[in-house]
Amino acid sequence: MLEESLKRYQQRINQQLALRINALDDIEPNLKAAMKHGALIGGKRIRPFLVYAVGDMLGVKLTTLDSCAAAIECVHAYSLIHDDLPAMDNDALRRGQPTVHIAFNEATAILAGDALQALAFEIVSDPIENITPSQNLAMVKALANASGYSGMCGGQAMDLSATNKQIQLATLIQLHKLKTGALIRCAVEFAIIAAKVNEDERQALLDFADAIGLAFQVQDDVLDIISSTEELGKPQGSDTDSNKSTYPKLLGLEGAQETAASLIEDALSALAKLPYNSQLIAEFARYIIERRV
Repeated sequence: MLEESLKRYQQRINQQLALRINALDDIEPNLKAAMKHGALIGGKRIRPFLVYAVGDMLGVKLTTLDSCAAAIECVHAYSLIHDDLPAMDNDALRRGQPTVHIAFNEATAILAGDALQALAFEIVSDPIENITPSQNLAMVKALANASGYSGMCGGQAMDLSATNKQIQLATLIQLHKLKTGALIRCAVEFAIIAAKVNEDERQALLDFADAIGLAFQVQDDVLDIISSTEELGKPQGSDTDSNKSTYPKLLGLEGAQETAASLIEDALSALAKLPYNSQLIAEFARYIIERRV
């Protein structure tokens, strides 16, 4: 069930992204090609999956969710393009293919990331089927909060500051709640806004999102140690080589794995409070710590 749904939603979001980027005027074909390379290079598409899977569980039509899924993946793609730059993580491989600054050049990569971020907000601020203007505005605000200083960018800055340093576990948790967890939470929040759920259901879904967001990053840190370059699609051990602060570094490999498992139990406990068929997203939660990539 999960594997089939992952593939179906991956295909759907890839079609949406290609449609949105292809529809852009050919003002600068090289920049447009770089945007496509960064956005359509592959990947698990977990943020769009969560938009679709949670939204569908709550009774929202997939056509209503397409814009939210495309917007959040544009932001994610932009963040990866910039993360890979020499001034940040300096990676030459992403999902087994050359990163955008390698395939094109640094200036084009910076602009491709900037353009994808702008496209995300253009998409989510346009009128959406069955969505009121106030819901539109709430979605824009949610994406802005998750993307900027109080979310992903703030977390990335904390990550850079923590490199080559010993930090406390509480700081690492905060760092990854922002760097990785904020966009995952936003994906679930998009579905919540579209469905207009009650406060108890909203809180349970956000608790679920926070738990899987942190678990996802813990597992990423684990995979950097136990997976191969071929499996990861990027250099194995890159976090260790860069002397980054990670969960295995602070807790040991076994301690990090136990932390990830505990977070997934928290996520499943949150789902148990919901009056919906949450089997698919419960399977997804378990997948987070079972995956090898």
